[in-house]
Amino acid sequence: MRWSSAVSDAASFTEAANQVCDQVLDSLDGKRPDLALAFVSSHHAPSYYSAPDVFAERLGARVMVGCSATGVIGGGREIERRPGVALSAAILPRVKLTPFILQQDEMPGPDDPPEAWEEMIGIQAKDCHAIMLLPDPFTMQAGQLIAGLDYAFPKAVKLGGLVSGGTGPGTNALFEGGKVKRSGAVGVAFSGDLAIEMVVAQGCRPIGKPMVITECERNIIRKIEGQTPLDVIRGLFDKSEQRDRRLIRRSLQIGIVMDPLRDDFTAGDFLIRNVIGADEQDGALAVGEHVREGQVVQFHVRDADAADEDLRAMLEKCVERLDGNEPAAALLFQCLGRGQRLFGQPDHDTDIFQNMVAQIPVAGFFCNGEIGPVGGTTFLHGYTSSFALFRPKRTPSSK
Repeated sequence: MRWSSAVSDAASFTEAANQVCDQVLDSLDGKRPDLALAFVSSHHAPSYYSAPDVFAERLGARVMVGCSATGVIGGGREIERRPGVALSAAILPRVKLTPFILQQDEMPGPDDPPEAWEEMIGIQAKDCHAIMLLPDPFTMQAGQLIAGLDYAFPKAVKLGGLVSGGTGPGTNALFEGGKVKRSGAVGVAFSGDLAIEMVVAQGCRPIGKPMVITECERNIIRKIEGQTPLDVIRGLFDKSEQRDRRLIRRSLQIGIVMDPLRDDFTAGDFLIRNVIGADEQDGALAVGEHVREGQVVQFHVRDADAADEDLRAMLEKCVERLDGNEPAAALLFQCLGRGQRLFGQPDHDTDIFQNMVAQIPVAGFFCNGEIGPVGGTTFLHGYTSSFALFRPKRTPSSK
């Protein structure tokens, strides 16, 4: 398994595409890649329709998938607020790739069996190790798509992000082979000699302690361990230092434990969701996820320091899980609310990843929402960096 990634900020799309293709092919010793993933910033929108042909002619990849983006990531750099083209390419022996294009009206219904989803993707669940998704947020109900794939492919890792760069329906671009679509979703399913490790850094720091929901309705929390949520928040506010008081006022989030079997909670066990609003009269709290009685929740806050701390903590756990088995490459699906906008500096997440995990090819883009697992279920996240680390499933000793 060999991967390469490259990025260019040349103002001309043709020049940028040639630069990234040259770099990737040079790194792969001129060999035709099995997979190419291309991400093109919206500055190059006039070239969206020609992009797949340019990459196909230069690379000759067996499978090519990609999309438009607000910003792109490749070659260890994050290109924001200026033209960018990023490319990741891989030679994947003993790996089967199944590309697909989906439209919203082709989605199976809630009563359809798993086989309907298998037919739509073009692969059976027993053979599928992972599915990369690039849905258009304006024309595809991504939450429905992710839930359906979790149902039909329960053992497959789901990764990816919502396409960005556009401002409404028809303004984003999705690439698959020589095709360009302005709606729906594209992706690729993986099977064979491949293992993927996911790292989902949600960018928040916990405050207070984990507590149990004792009364709720849909996404409304009415009581937490017998107290109204507003009383719990007021108690946190009174006990907090000045910095956390400011964050509670402007960036309060709630973390929800999604694995009912866990009784010891760390950062990666919480699904982070927005606090939408509160009722001053009865103290209830509206949050951005349906909840149930008995679930454990903990309030969180978000800022640049918290996001930095969370990323480092999640990558440290990843290094422990890898146990010396260095991955071959990584894809990064990073929220467009992160990057320089949050950290005030370029390449923040990629620099930390390569310093803590490995100096390996990293590519991806800035998304409108990031796809990754929490507690064994796949979710659509915000303000998140979702890394997918690729390596062969077989070790040298098992060949």
